[in-house]
Amino acid sequence: MKMNITVECTPEEARAFLGLPDLTPVNETLVNSVKQRIEQNIEMVSPEFYLKQWYSMGGQATDSFMNMMTAGARAATGEKG
Repeated sequence: MKMNITVECTPEEARAFLGLPDLTPVNETLVNSVKQRIEQNIEMVSPEFYLKQWYSMGGQATDSFMNMMTAGARAATGEKG
């Protein structure tokens, strides 16, 4: 014997029925905290910030990147370098 029960309720109603806590205030606090940290450090997530960091190292960063890629390619092909 099969029996199907369909319950139509909102997530809030289901949470209350099952006795689960309402974490909305905690979630709002966490989201506001993350927003505040992003606003404080917005320059660190901008592309300009990373470009300035990259270019401040000059050719050294490019050389290091190319050496890393070359070493990876050699390792993948089994070539000795």
